[in-house]
Amino acid sequence: MISSPAIHTDTAVLGLGIDAGGTQTRWALATADGVIVADGAVEGLSALQMSSAAGRAAVLATFTRLCQAVLAVGRPRAVVAGLTGFGGDDAVLAHTLAALLALDAADVSIGNDIEIAYRDSFAPGEGYLVYAGTGSIAAWIDTDGVFHRAGGRGVLLDDGGGGYWIAREALRHIWRREDEAPGSWQASPMAEAVFAHVGGSDWSLSRAFMYGEDRGTIGRLALAVAATAGSDPLALDILQRAGQELARLALALTARHGPRPVVLAGRAAQLHPAIASAMRAALPVSLTMEQKVARSHEAAAQVAARTASQGGGKD
Repeated sequence: MISSPAIHTDTAVLGLGIDAGGTQTRWALATADGVIVADGAVEGLSALQMSSAAGRAAVLATFTRLCQAVLAVGRPRAVVAGLTGFGGDDAVLAHTLAALLALDAADVSIGNDIEIAYRDSFAPGEGYLVYAGTGSIAAWIDTDGVFHRAGGRGVLLDDGGGGYWIAREALRHIWRREDEAPGSWQASPMAEAVFAHVGGSDWSLSRAFMYGEDRGTIGRLALAVAATAGSDPLALDILQRAGQELARLALALTARHGPRPVVLAGRAAQLHPAIASAMRAALPVSLTMEQKVARSHEAAAQVAARTASQGGGKD
């Protein structure tokens, strides 16, 4: 956690921003003038977990750890949170956060994590955000505030180019090669790195990993793929195809709504330069593209702090 000694958080009007994804949940505290006074991270979560008792318990535990860290710095007066998988129909999440922070539920605003990420890059109507985290999605918010999307259908359906997709492609190729030539993994730097990550080369370990771990944990296997892209042509090919998948999302929005600038963001997009390079190569030269490091939790904190300073949050 990072804090600023120049800000007296016991008296400042603070806003809390939360950006929850499959791999991690980041938070930040901001003052009304936009200064970030503290930030941190806990494990990932998804609004989709609210569909089961075990999932709800996991979300509560994660929120509890997050709020304990926040309250050690200061109590926010308003919260803006973006959660992956959020569909706009779960008031329990807002009430849970409000109770943990001793706020009214009206002081907690929860939306989709991609909407927050979009506003960190563009004003409504300006451009297209392609976001690659555990999953992948492209977003455009028009001047009327309507959210338009391409992709983001979940890792079981698609989410091409995201961390989970990269991990799944790696294991798929490794085991297909093992079907054809058992033991061939020993000549592949990518396979060696992947098997080291999952605990060994026995199929039972890969099976337990893919079918027993959560989507965020599986997505982190993409780190092993990226680490071997310089020594294994197959790893490089997977990353390049990830970039092409992300380009497809931008092209889908362009076909529907016309050409606009494109921003690529998300932790998976930062795994290796080959991803952004392949995406750029798959887009028309007339379409501008920029890669940036998303600071969605900070943007959300600044919005929350402004809301609180304008009377939207209560003492």
